[in-house]
Amino acid sequence: MPDLFSLIPATTLREWLNDADEIALFDVREAGEFGEGHPFFAIPLPYSRLELDAGRLAPRRDVRVVLLDSGERNEAVARRAAHRLTALGYTRVAVLQGGARGWSAAGYTLFKGVNVPSKTFGELVEHAYGTPHIAAEELARRQAARAPLVLLDGRTVEEHRKMTIPGAVSCPNGELPYRLGALATDPNTPVVIHCAGRTRSIIGAQLLRSLGVPNPVVALENGTQGWTLAGLALEYGSARRYPDTVDRIALADARERAKALAQRFELTTLDAAGAQAWLDAADRTTYLLDVRSAAEFQHDGVPGAVHAPGGQLLQATDQTIGVRGARALLVDHDGIRAPVIATWLDQMGIETALVAAHDAQRLRLRDSNELAPHAADEAAPIDARALRKLRDSAQRLHLLDLRSSAVHRQGHPVGARWAIRPKVVEALEGAVLSDSVVLFADCFAVAALAAHDLREAGFTQVSIARDGVETLRAAGYAFETSPHSLPDHERIDYLFFVHDRHEGNLDAARAYLAWETGLIAQCAPDELQHFRIAAQPSHADTIDTIDRLIHS
Repeated sequence: MPDLFSLIPATTLREWLNDADEIALFDVREAGEFGEGHPFFAIPLPYSRLELDAGRLAPRRDVRVVLLDSGERNEAVARRAAHRLTALGYTRVAVLQGGARGWSAAGYTLFKGVNVPSKTFGELVEHAYGTPHIAAEELARRQAARAPLVLLDGRTVEEHRKMTIPGAVSCPNGELPYRLGALATDPNTPVVIHCAGRTRSIIGAQLLRSLGVPNPVVALENGTQGWTLAGLALEYGSARRYPDTVDRIALADARERAKALAQRFELTTLDAAGAQAWLDAADRTTYLLDVRSAAEFQHDGVPGAVHAPGGQLLQATDQTIGVRGARALLVDHDGIRAPVIATWLDQMGIETALVAAHDAQRLRLRDSNELAPHAADEAAPIDARALRKLRDSAQRLHLLDLRSSAVHRQGHPVGARWAIRPKVVEALEGAVLSDSVVLFADCFAVAALAAHDLREAGFTQVSIARDGVETLRAAGYAFETSPHSLPDHERIDYLFFVHDRHEGNLDAARAYLAWETGLIAQCAPDELQHFRIAAQPSHADTIDTIDRLIHS
């Protein structure tokens, strides 16, 4: 079968990234491989989930797509992914010659870590705005002195629950402009925003400062990692979170501030016809996003819109907006959260507009659901009873565990081998094509994709455990742990780069913080030029006021 995609050198890809046409640069390696080094604008789209996530990240089938892998075995994974996307209707697919190795060989930088553009943006914001910060030791001193202070954790509620600064209240960054009035009722009380490292501390604090809230606002330097490095103890299991309701007067004040901020950035608000024109444009990609909380989105979210909580959207933009040069259309329910987040997307170089919720309800969206119905249709689910029968009758039965490598190490059915879609055929090396194979995963669709690859490779007896690992428990399989049987170098789904930084490993924390602060220096001018940071002081005495208060 001839290739229906082109093979391009790194120099051509670099040119494409800087021209005016939209482009989706998808790195189809798994999370551990991606995090060890990728181009600045690469979007993580692991081959293990390719068809499940491609339509969400690149909803327009004629958008220009470039795929990259490690470059090993003649770009084997990227080429396979290209065939899959072409079969799904993508018409402009290319593969990077030499993959990540080819990119590096051309003299271009491979960036470690994840969410690199968003984290680089955070560092640029701190430099441009002069966002003030407070050291962990100084915050601890103020807490011990019971000085007036509102301490907010700008990460997700789930991250807050795992570990936080003692006394902090969970309020994800996207909720800050909407709920601050309920959390800091005295306009003179200093507000400290923290995260686990740097980005969300900086963005959360600067978001409120740019909004012009009367409170002095400061970022906790280096977040929970800085707190630990200072020898201070974290809190685990906190259930504190923002209130669900906010006083009408506080909301009215926040709405006026958001309106003034939107005017400063000259944000566009589209009516239903204008928003529909954006969505229908044949040559542009538009993402319709709801930046509110999960509960609100579930209650009255626009059908077809993507839920992208504002704080996480800014923190991990590449997990939602997969096309460079695309537009974002934010659904505006309250006149606060969507406009504020839109101003930050604008500074990230993303063309953004607002649409009122009542207009958004009238929009017709393209179908960008999962793109792998054929794989699901071919899947052969097996329940516990059928599995017991198969185990008793089959001379050769192979169990493949498609869950994460970390979970596999913690416990798996005796005899099961860990596998992942790019290596699922390799995991059955030595097997006969007529052998019985049973796959189990946390997500049936992920297993269905791997099963599809096995059938293409010639395996004829492939089944999927209907209820994942629970099917094997019900079938009577004994379980074992294997913390050392799966070598680290095989765990391509696991990013060792950030390993243990939240588990008391101070060296890992130092290395991570050095990585964040060093991002700007690694960037070339054409990797920074798309940011449009519009720094203006929110109120002239903020820094002086904070210094006065935290040193009083």
